[in-house]
Amino acid sequence: MPELPEVETVKIGLARLLPGRQIAEVDFDWPKSFPNAPADVQKFIIKASVTEVKRRAKVLLIELSSNYSLVIHLKMTGQLVFKGAGERFGAGHPNASLVGSLPDKSTRVTLTFTDNSRLFFNDQRKFGWVRLIPTPEVMNLDFFKKVGPEPLAADFGWTDLCERLLRRKNTSIKAALLDQTVVAGVGNIYADESLWGAKIHPSTSVKNLSARQFHELYDELVYVLRLAIEKGGSTDRNYVDAEGKKGSYMSFARVFRREGQSCPRCGSIIEKSRVAGRGTHFCPLCQPKPPL
Repeated sequence: MPELPEVETVKIGLARLLPGRQIAEVDFDWPKSFPNAPADVQKFIIKASVTEVKRRAKVLLIELSSNYSLVIHLKMTGQLVFKGAGERFGAGHPNASLVGSLPDKSTRVTLTFTDNSRLFFNDQRKFGWVRLIPTPEVMNLDFFKKVGPEPLAADFGWTDLCERLLRRKNTSIKAALLDQTVVAGVGNIYADESLWGAKIHPSTSVKNLSARQFHELYDELVYVLRLAIEKGGSTDRNYVDAEGKKGSYMSFARVFRREGQSCPRCGSIIEKSRVAGRGTHFCPLCQPKPPL
């Protein structure tokens, strides 16, 4: 599943390509990937122009001049590929075709614009979807009502993170960070990286963290998310940026998938265990395990 930096990387790329383009035609081959009434498609997508591309949590939003939005969840293997005159850009799962002929067997939805450029939604495992929703109602979807605040928002500070995490005070800090109702968009990679930076063991109970540790965790979370966006996301499994290039964050990762290697801070050997049901990387010296 993509994390915030990967989806933000997709958004940044498509925001340079799509606004102003008018949709002429929509095709799809899998109803669950495009669960929209034909009459609504004809009325609110055809002849509508893209006004803006946004992201909320791990979801992409393509806003249209019809006052409707295409809400897109890439899930595990989703990919968006834009092809126009002299332009070819891909974002998402790299195994679908970036350079070959499209549509291909993984293409679920195709938007054709009036200038004959096209946006392909490819999804090999068919878990992702493109839903048409009235723009004023998008944030009333159950997912958006439940999801936590954006960790990089200007009005979200360390005390806000502290307050949100303490809602899960009896769980491990790793589990609380992964809970999308606590804070949006943080997954396994950036949870491990930020906890390493703050010198907090992932299994530490939220209620046992000090104010200083909450503050340091906030600083580290913001740092790793911004760095990952700057580097175009991670190379972890599936994600490439909007120019078809794999992100470079994993080359800067300090702990994630570095088990058996030396900790860049103290030289101890990084270990891997399971916390909150996920493979978890940590330094046993920098991040001492809490007492039982």
